[in-house]
Amino acid sequence: MTEQTAIFAAGCFWGVEHEFRQVPGVIDATSGYTGGHKDNPTYKEVCTGATGHAEAVKVVFDPARVSYDDLLSVFWRIHNPTCLNRQGPDVGTQYRSAIFYTDETQREAAQKSAKALQDSGQYDKDIVTEITAASTFWDAEEYHQRYFEKNGVGACAIHT
Repeated sequence: MTEQTAIFAAGCFWGVEHEFRQVPGVIDATSGYTGGHKDNPTYKEVCTGATGHAEAVKVVFDPARVSYDDLLSVFWRIHNPTCLNRQGPDVGTQYRSAIFYTDETQREAAQKSAKALQDSGQYDKDIVTEITAASTFWDAEEYHQRYFEKNGVGACAIHT
């Protein structure tokens, strides 16, 4: 099996991680931080907005079972990509909508899917999702991993 990695930011990472864990073909989903300038950031630091990092989820998947395009469909479904730097009650650059691509194929697929969604008329406002090259992904602290499972939460309101 050849695993691939995708990285998405769509608001609070607890709900995003949970949603991707439900997708058949996803091997693992890890909450963490990426897209900023601080090495090995902590949750407390990321929450200030000063690190430049987004709360994100690294998705390891089996492309023979689930395609990157399928993961993009999940990403678009689970949040509102027209909200700049916020999802639901969470506000700040750390909650931005972003796709961190790992190669040119992912970049092209992300751009194509964003354009198709914008052109669909589903949203009255412009999609503000950042599509940028992946950088170092820093795993969040252990208590953030599988947060819903550990705390008996079934879902969270990540739509705005």
